Amino acid sequence: MATNAASSGTEAPSKKSKDGAPKRSIAGRAAAAAGGMVAAATLATGIVMSPTPSATARLDGVHEDLARAVALRQITGEQAAFLEAQIARAIASEESSDAHDVAGLRSAETA
Repeated sequence: MATNAASSGTEAPSKKSKDGAPKRSIAGRAAAAAGGMVAAATLATGIVMSPTPSATARLDGVHEDLARAVALRQITGEQAAFLEAQIARAIASEESSDAHDVAGLRSAETA
């Protein structure tokens, strides 16, 4: 006679839901939700703390994404060109703004 090591036979039978799956207790659901929140917070921290890619890498990614959208006929080639130009201007102004901020910090440090 084989015995199941996981079940000693003295445990109360678990309740099952209508679909046959065992019901989770409130504590079990809370623990699962907390684990999910920790994982999400860890992922968000990794994204925030990662270095910003260069402007060239960002523009390359934008170009690839827009080319894919054109290939899938989600936007036209003219719309893609317009959007790419707008995004390139935004990235360029962001880069110049960041460079200006860094220069301001350096002059403040020497004063």
